[in-house]
Amino acid sequence: MSDDKNLPAVKADEEHSQVVVAEPIPDPGIEPHEYRITDIDPKAADRVERQVSTMFTLAGLLALGSCVAYFAIPRDSVLEFGPLSGNANNMVIGLCIGLALFLIGAGAIQWAKKLMVDEEIAEDRHPAHSSPEQIADITEAFKQGAAESGFTRRKLIRRSLLASMGLLGLPAIVFLRDLGPLPGRALYNTIWAKGIRVVNDVTDRPIKPSDLVVGQLVNAAPANLAPLQEESPVEYQNAKAKAAVIVVRIKPAEIRTKPGRENWGVDGILCYSKICTHVGCPISLYEQTTHHVLCPCHQSTFDLSDSAKVVFGPAARPLPQLPLAVDSEGYLVAQSGFTEPVGPSFFERG
Repeated sequence: MSDDKNLPAVKADEEHSQVVVAEPIPDPGIEPHEYRITDIDPKAADRVERQVSTMFTLAGLLALGSCVAYFAIPRDSVLEFGPLSGNANNMVIGLCIGLALFLIGAGAIQWAKKLMVDEEIAEDRHPAHSSPEQIADITEAFKQGAAESGFTRRKLIRRSLLASMGLLGLPAIVFLRDLGPLPGRALYNTIWAKGIRVVNDVTDRPIKPSDLVVGQLVNAAPANLAPLQEESPVEYQNAKAKAAVIVVRIKPAEIRTKPGRENWGVDGILCYSKICTHVGCPISLYEQTTHHVLCPCHQSTFDLSDSAKVVFGPAARPLPQLPLAVDSEGYLVAQSGFTEPVGPSFFERG
């Protein structure tokens, strides 16, 4: 026989034919409301308003100060604190932005705790779906809350908050300068030019048509790339990232030539950019039966026998083709540079 003495009391709701379980702990209700000093003393409320407005105003000034520091403090200056040191420009900017955000947050908290209405209310649980009447009540409550917050009435707080929030956007715009100089036309051009020889990317040896057999793919580069390695390693890497190419030999009968490119190959030898047009990964995974080259990053697939058009994957355009010719010594050379930008599409290309 079970012991029911610890179970909560149960009573029948005859009107709705439901069983209602009584609460095991009585609802203590809402405690008596305690008024704040700002609720009963207008001078105290005005004093808090000035405090909050001061915080917002200082936040705006600090945001401006970060912009001034960005230009005024030399980039190579150093601040030292005993054994610690750091870049003065970065530290001052960070302190200004950090303090500005702190003051806006502190001001908002002070505003909410001291000036906004803080009446205690109890709200019963309700279904997740809101009825039209409830939606109207919520809208009305929102309007009432906006009025009680004093946002529309306390102009000093409102104006200083809006001003400080607006000024905080200024550093974000100014600091865009640190992204570096605008690229201009640099993204459109490579170091390929008329008469530049095609060399093996591994041996740096110039390539002759007789060096390639049908079905072979070779990673290649322009002959004027190697001298840059000693002159400027950074410029060398940037140039190589754009100028790398793949050279493939296909049976001429299997090549579908795009109009205007009839003389861009040499005896079935074609040259394309090695940089995938999706996000710029280097590609050279070649399947000679289908003439498809695969990007290992996102599986974009290009048909080298058909102007490197995209046959699969997220790439939006074919690999750029480099026009080839043969110089007086029998080596493969470029007829010109690429006729379109290499690599992934960028903002100016859409």
